[in-house]
Amino acid sequence: SLANRLSADPEKLRSWKKEISEYYQQLREAQKSGDKKQIEKLMKRQQYILQLNNKILWQSTKVTLVFIIPLMIAWSFLGGVYRDVNIAYFPGIGWELPIPLFGGSLFWWYMLCSLFFSTLFSHVFGLTSVE
Repeated sequence: SLANRLSADPEKLRSWKKEISEYYQQLREAQKSGDKKQIEKLMKRQQYILQLNNKILWQSTKVTLVFIIPLMIAWSFLGGVYRDVNIAYFPGIGWELPIPLFGGSLFWWYMLCSLFFSTLFSHVFGLTSVE
């Protein structure tokens, strides 16, 4: 999303992910070949790789922390307003989703929209690569 793009440097994230990927590739190759020296060398870098993973996790968590409280307030309000109201018509399915216990609830509408739009916006803003 735009918030992710503004709060994190996409180039830095790509660089970190590439470095982590290369590390694990080298580790797998060393384990397959049984090269103990290479494995030992790579294990010395493991702490650094874990730190990079934590940095990536923190970058994605920052936006969540900023938006979670307003989202919860809005969710509580909308949940109360639309508790017994059909809120969405699912094309080809109707008002109720054929999912036991959930039907056409606000929760499922939110989940479907969130999944669709987060994926769409991530690609539009270049936050994920299409390979």
